[in-house]
Amino acid sequence: MCFEYPVLLWLLVLPVLLAALYVYRLIRGKEPHLRVSALRPWVAGGSSILGWVRHLPYVLRLAALVLIIVAIARPRSRSEVEKIDTEGIDIVLAMDVSTSMLARDFKPDRISAAKDIAIEFISQRPSDRMGIVVFAGESFTQCPLTTDRATLINLMKEVQTDIIEDGTAIGNGLATAVARLKDSDAKSKVIILLTDGVNNSGEITPAMASEIAKTYGIRVYTIGVGANGEAPYPVQTPWGIELRNLPVEIDEDLLKEVSRQTGASYFRATDNTKLAEIYAEINKMEKTRTSVESFPVYKELFHRYAVAALILLLLELLLRAVFLRRLP
Repeated sequence: MCFEYPVLLWLLVLPVLLAALYVYRLIRGKEPHLRVSALRPWVAGGSSILGWVRHLPYVLRLAALVLIIVAIARPRSRSEVEKIDTEGIDIVLAMDVSTSMLARDFKPDRISAAKDIAIEFISQRPSDRMGIVVFAGESFTQCPLTTDRATLINLMKEVQTDIIEDGTAIGNGLATAVARLKDSDAKSKVIILLTDGVNNSGEITPAMASEIAKTYGIRVYTIGVGANGEAPYPVQTPWGIELRNLPVEIDEDLLKEVSRQTGASYFRATDNTKLAEIYAEINKMEKTRTSVESFPVYKELFHRYAVAALILLLLELLLRAVFLRRLP
């Protein structure tokens, strides 16, 4: 507790002086008295309760005066409150869903690993708006920008390889992600583009799409997924699905150029652990900006003392009017 006007607490000297003056008058015998020939009758009877009660109204008045002085000094309780302003980042995850993402060089496969790690990344950024774009032979928006983490995660879980025409249209996927971000008023706009192949379809080239991203101030982090050399792919045969080792082809030069042109970075993931490390690194690089402002909040307490003083004064009046009216 603190006081707005602590200097007024010096007035507490006044009730102390009044109490001292009252005691002084009692000792000096200023009260009415009567001379008697002997004290034996009064000594045998002891002290009267009313003799003590007659001092109570004055005590109540002094206590009320103390409470009034404390009240006008304006007692208050103080607590610190923090105002947190969060400046989020708008992020679109552009994911390759071509059939090559079923390769088993990741556990259990590339697309499942990419989804699981992306979901973990989404969960770690509660202040950002995020969206999902998928692409293969063409592209579309799986989820627009949103802060609804539950919906975003559920839609990420629904991503699969057979939802659109097969192929790898990196340019189209990037252009669709740019379209999701171009009208954003966020100060920081990011695309994380993940693919395991070479651009071989689509109407928009990756170079054109990255130029558009640069124009809108969007950084494009690119991730190439796939083991070095060959990877086991599931292949349909007359005898069922068989795993065959096929060469891993990722256009790393293209992905590096897209990231360089937009002021971001390219990463290569060869297994689940490396992919998780890449998302963790991007998470550190794209920190949400948070400002914290502390300010005090006061709660007024003077009314408690004022009410208590009023109650004491009413008790004094009640004692004088009812119990002590016949006392000399």
